[in-house]
Amino acid sequence: MGESGRDSSGVADVLRDSAAEVTVHAQERLATAFYNYDQYRFAHRGPSGGAAPEQSRTILHVGRVVAAITVDLARDEIVLLRQFRLAAHLATGRGEMVEIVAGGVEDGEDLVEAIRRECIEEIAVEPACLAPLFQFMPAPGVDHEIATMFLATVDAAKIPARAGAGSENEETVPFRVPIGEALAALAAGTFMNGYTVIALQWLALNRGRLAEIVRGSGLKGSGR
Repeated sequence: MGESGRDSSGVADVLRDSAAEVTVHAQERLATAFYNYDQYRFAHRGPSGGAAPEQSRTILHVGRVVAAITVDLARDEIVLLRQFRLAAHLATGRGEMVEIVAGGVEDGEDLVEAIRRECIEEIAVEPACLAPLFQFMPAPGVDHEIATMFLATVDAAKIPARAGAGSENEETVPFRVPIGEALAALAAGTFMNGYTVIALQWLALNRGRLAEIVRGSGLKGSGR
């Protein structure tokens, strides 16, 4: 039993997302675009057990996303990229963001194949090995995006000066830096992309285990 008097199983329950009592009364499509945008009317029974009045929320339907921490273990480097984001430009004036490889999963596409495709599109290098790490929701208050993060090993010397999926009018600028310098930039707060921050925080915690994680993944690529 811990200092608070709660046993370990109780702590585990508190730290676990759980189901909620919700009744959805209506769903209305507000916009149909690259991502659909819907308004919901619902009632949620809160922790106190009382029925809450009907509420309204708008949800952006992003769906499944994959992302990768692309590292060159032999060189102790990480491959990142720069990409323009209009929302960042409007919010901060710094629209050229430092990012990791990430992108949406196409209908019927396997997650591993999706992240392999995204690596080829955004940094023009196929990973040699892939290891699934964890899942997270970047902004559950406004969208239902669920991201799966991978560790990917790449040959950093093969990245080109420019990349990106032409079919999506996407232009990326891949670059390679020592892992230590990337973690120093994380500590200094020089970039704001949430995926990048989450990825490098994980890397800071697990840097000494990268080879072990890759060995245990069992997921291989051609490494082109």
